[in-house]
Amino acid sequence: MYNQMKEIESIIAACLKEQRNAQFMLYEHYAGLMFGICLRYTGNRTDAEDVMQDAFVKIFQNIKSFRQEGSFEGWMKRIMVNTALNYLRTKKKAKFTELTPLMMNSPEENTDIDYEVEPEILMKIIQKLPDGCRTVFNLYTFEDYSHKEIATLLSFTEGTSKSQLSRARKLLTEAVLEYKQKNNYQLAT
Repeated sequence: MYNQMKEIESIIAACLKEQRNAQFMLYEHYAGLMFGICLRYTGNRTDAEDVMQDAFVKIFQNIKSFRQEGSFEGWMKRIMVNTALNYLRTKKKAKFTELTPLMMNSPEENTDIDYEVEPEILMKIIQKLPDGCRTVFNLYTFEDYSHKEIATLLSFTEGTSKSQLSRARKLLTEAVLEYKQKNNYQLAT
């Protein structure tokens, strides 16, 4: 692990000098992880590839602004997420709608959802969520944003964030159950 960290630090230092081979090495090292993030937000491979490419260009253009205060990987992830959100805003124009209070989870409702399927299957199900639900679900679940932060980031109300998350959970639960029923599913132990 220590050797890998030193290697990444060396690659970052070379990227600061705009060395193309170092940029390629950085891309190769992080492309899989970053593609997964982009795919979670865009919902399809083509859009995810576009977003990832744009984000890596931003990373290389702004690498001098990395202050070494947190993890480099975390800094890159934030750029990926922000690029994906900008993409959804401009190209896809994700629609976020306020759901009626009856459609939202009540505080007493159990929010422990059984998503016990292979990660690849769950990723495919998440990708099929409507843009608004998928975006809020990703920000809340994977990026640990609060509803207030999501509302500010996406320029809508906290209620919209909560309703989109509620709808996403409902749709995910239904899709996972449907998958399990169709496949007579039993998780391998």
